[in-house]
Amino acid sequence: DRLQEAHSAESKSRSKRKRCEVWGETPNQNNWRRVGDWPVGMKNIGNTCWFSAVIQSLFQLPEFRRLVLGYSLPPNVLENCQSRAGKRNIAFMQELQCLFALMLGTRRKFVDPSAALELLRDAFRSTEEQQQDVSEVTHKLLDWLEDAFQLAVNVKSPGDKSENPMVQLFYGTFLTEGIHEGNAFSKIETFGQYPLQVNGYRNLTECLEGALVEGEMDGAASQSVKYGEERWFTKLPPVLTFELSRFEFNQSLGQPEKIHTKLEFPQTIYMDRYLYSSKELIHMKREEMKRLKEQMVLLQQKLERYMKYGSGPARFPLPDMLQYVLEFITTEAARAVPPAQDSQAALLQPQAEPGVLHGPSSPDRAREGRAAAVGDAACFSANSSLEQESSAPLQPSEIPEHPAPRVCSEEELNRVRTCLQRWRNQIEQDMQDLRDSIARINLSMEQMYCDPLLQQVPYRLHAVLVHEGQANAGHYWAYIYDQPRQRWLKYNDISVTESSWEELERDSFGGFRNASAYCLMYIHDKASCGATDEDDDSEAGQFQKEVESLPLELRHYIQEDNWRLEQEAEEWEGEQSCKMPQMEPSSASESQEPSSESGPDQASVCEQSTRSLASEHARITKEQTAKAIANTADAYEKNGVVAALEEAFREEYSRLYQLSKETPTPQNDARLQHVLVYFMQNRAPQKVVDRTLLEQFADRNLSYDERSISIMKVARAKLREIGPADMDMEEYKRWHEDYSQFRKVSVYLLTGLELYQNGKYQEALTYLVYAYQSNSQLLLKGARRGVDESLIALYRRKCLLKLNEVAAALFMSCEEAHVAEGINILNELIIPCMHLMNGFEISKEDLDAIEVMRNEWCSYLGREDMGVKQERKLGELLPRLLDSSTEVVVLKEPPKIRPNSPYDLCSRFAAVMESIHKASAVTVK
Repeated sequence: DRLQEAHSAESKSRSKRKRCEVWGETPNQNNWRRVGDWPVGMKNIGNTCWFSAVIQSLFQLPEFRRLVLGYSLPPNVLENCQSRAGKRNIAFMQELQCLFALMLGTRRKFVDPSAALELLRDAFRSTEEQQQDVSEVTHKLLDWLEDAFQLAVNVKSPGDKSENPMVQLFYGTFLTEGIHEGNAFSKIETFGQYPLQVNGYRNLTECLEGALVEGEMDGAASQSVKYGEERWFTKLPPVLTFELSRFEFNQSLGQPEKIHTKLEFPQTIYMDRYLYSSKELIHMKREEMKRLKEQMVLLQQKLERYMKYGSGPARFPLPDMLQYVLEFITTEAARAVPPAQDSQAALLQPQAEPGVLHGPSSPDRAREGRAAAVGDAACFSANSSLEQESSAPLQPSEIPEHPAPRVCSEEELNRVRTCLQRWRNQIEQDMQDLRDSIARINLSMEQMYCDPLLQQVPYRLHAVLVHEGQANAGHYWAYIYDQPRQRWLKYNDISVTESSWEELERDSFGGFRNASAYCLMYIHDKASCGATDEDDDSEAGQFQKEVESLPLELRHYIQEDNWRLEQEAEEWEGEQSCKMPQMEPSSASESQEPSSESGPDQASVCEQSTRSLASEHARITKEQTAKAIANTADAYEKNGVVAALEEAFREEYSRLYQLSKETPTPQNDARLQHVLVYFMQNRAPQKVVDRTLLEQFADRNLSYDERSISIMKVARAKLREIGPADMDMEEYKRWHEDYSQFRKVSVYLLTGLELYQNGKYQEALTYLVYAYQSNSQLLLKGARRGVDESLIALYRRKCLLKLNEVAAALFMSCEEAHVAEGINILNELIIPCMHLMNGFEISKEDLDAIEVMRNEWCSYLGREDMGVKQERKLGELLPRLLDSSTEVVVLKEPPKIRPNSPYDLCSRFAAVMESIHKASAVTVK
């Protein structure tokens, strides 16, 4: 009951953070600006994700959108409306108009529905309404809209609801026919959202069939039937909504539970089979379906007899049993068998009668069976007066290694083998015939309703409303089909992202995780629910036309909101300019983006930034460069400085090339040793490689001796000869930025692994999260651009699970200080990390880990050992834990750690990797 209040309080506290502070990145006003004509999201103002899902689904219906935006009442109706409910409905409709107008024309990435939601508070029994009552509140919302439209209808046709556009768009009728206590009855009823029970059904068609037929009403009812009902739709609305009942009350536990069973639904459903006009044809189909099901049962029973043959507790497939006997008689005995002793009759006497072995045979092979019987009789009757085998016991040395006939002549063997092989072939053919018959019946049943006469009323899936969580807490979002773009979009609070049918299936069918559809919205495919007549119009063009056709006051409302957005942007830019820190010289190499300001010195600033990165990489490899110079002493003395530089360049290039070709090991990554190894493994352009190596020899830090200084001066002179036409400096800069990012990822990963192994999970998680995020950007450019993603993901997951155990133990300790610490860990680390992980490309392992954590916290609900304060705190936490939307979250960036040399970084890498494989903690100074 406390979820609403708690989540509202949490939302208010979080709203004090910076506007777009996301995962430590510099806030950017572009993150909250709408991109082109992309649909806008909706702000969650505290347990209102259900409102976003419902309103977005309705807004994307062109006809409904036009009804709301075009709603108006004559002045006299407004003046004469005295009822509180009437005034409230009109006010809500006006707020919904403003909200829809912004969703059409705003420049914001998401809109704020606070004003409309404020009016909905009366629909709740209190401000602490539970989430399982979302269905009830949604019904009230639609009732309000219907009543508001009825005020306009009453002007011309008082009391006539058939003229109400809400009724025309969403409501249909169905006829109920049946027998009660032997008496026939019929009645017509109206429906809006049609409720369907999920339990016991595999798909939507079965679910509908079960909801429309009860009792013994498959055909014409006889007077002996005491009870039965059939429902037939007599009028279908343009928008057909199915409400899936996924909550039930557990009497033993005394609390509601969510039904997680899987229920599939199609993208197009044909409603002909449920219409009263198709009644006679459907009765025939149902009778045929009933007959096929009975045949199916009989065939499956026959097949079962073959598959589980025998009279004892252990039963086996009959073909296998015959094969085993065949293998037995063909096994050679350990001692020779006298040809004169034919014990065929004695061998086969204990077997069952021939008819038992044959089993059922196909009618079309009866003649073959009769012909084979002659051979079978000969097998059993020949040599009936054979002498009995000597009963002298075998000596241990004479017992065969494998079970085998003790006495068997070639004639016996041939006859028995012939019979067994023929019987096995016959039985396998019988079984295949049964399987073929079952497959044909299955196909007939699947195609039973594919009759063209029953495909005249198609409904296309428009929206799927999804709930994730348990009965007492959860999160809602919607998948809506974007007709102009011909693709599915996911509407998750402020986030609107491109999706797919595969993702929709995963989240909506149920049975896999705690997410499943609770509402399906179909629209009549031929009418397209009032879609634009010009199919070739883009959505942008369509929305623009709608904005231009809005009443003047709504157009002004959009313009004012867009003006406020620009004012907010200016204020934000002013705040940022006041907060902009001065860059320290040592951090110049960390800069990843040049200034966006234009000016005459822009090119020089960019070049300076590039040189700074290249110089940094030259500095950290100066020991390797100095060694290469030291090896050129002979060339320097004999041929001069230019020859020495050329030899050093050639030898160092060859060394690094060979190093780049070495097979990497878990304890060694050559890319950490030198920037050029990274470039070579990623096939950087040759000009980039050559200039980078030349930069190594031009480093001012190489002032060890006269030879080093001379080579440095020549190298710098050669660098100056490379003009803009010879080198794309932007490309050169990007390659060095990538290597700088790669080293940063490696440092974060190694630091996180060291902290994890020493049990410092809070500090470790931050480093591992940042390592994963930065590494993902690199991997988009190539597999060798970043580090092993699976390694980061594995330890990020392990660290998260460990930290969750710590937070849970603190929370359940009942000590106020420990409870507060556990909540802080959840809010500052675990929940942000879960939000980051729970994307479309999430792995099964990460998904399982998130489900484990969510289920653990959900399991604490209703615990008797939990105090009132803890229950309230838990109620505040669960909506955020279960909410997988991309809400604004904050995670502080970890402290920067820079290795002094590649040797330091490589030694740390080797130590940590060895420690991982040996599972022992290490300390690296």
